[in-house]
Amino acid sequence: MTERKLVLYIAMSLDGYIAAPGDDLSFLSAVQQEGEDYGYANFINTVDTVILGRRTYDWVMTQVNEFPHADKETYIITRTARSAIGNVQFYTGKLSELITMLKKRPGKTIFCDGGAAVVNNLLENRLIDEFIISVIPILLGKGTRLFQEDKPEQLLTLTESRQFASGLVQLHYRRQ
Repeated sequence: MTERKLVLYIAMSLDGYIAAPGDDLSFLSAVQQEGEDYGYANFINTVDTVILGRRTYDWVMTQVNEFPHADKETYIITRTARSAIGNVQFYTGKLSELITMLKKRPGKTIFCDGGAAVVNNLLENRLIDEFIISVIPILLGKGTRLFQEDKPEQLLTLTESRQFASGLVQLHYRRQ
């Protein structure tokens, strides 16, 4: 049995920010085009488990009435214990232990949906297997950086790059 993979699928500005100050994600609208999802629907069909940070979850819930991944096993990484909501569990344990356990279980892809603290914890522990990063053609100048300093070096292999009419470039890397 092959181990499940953990994939980071995320968008960032050209200068490396996943949010402008104040957790502002409005810059993402610069590339919104009718009928274009940049491969997201195909990707999400390969996923049965989602992990994301509590701040990201809280932001998503201000935008929608129902959590978009409610049909998948979901872990919200948080310091504050809360009761599960359907398939959505609030996880307060050690992130590396959760991912190690999930990778050993049979299933489909594990999707990391952010945020930066979760991503950087995963990087510290070398737990991200693939990176699908959509680069938005904007320079934000400040905000929340996707990749923080002092993470271990990790060599990646580019498996695909796609450019879109909106100026978005999507890079798909696999960790070596």
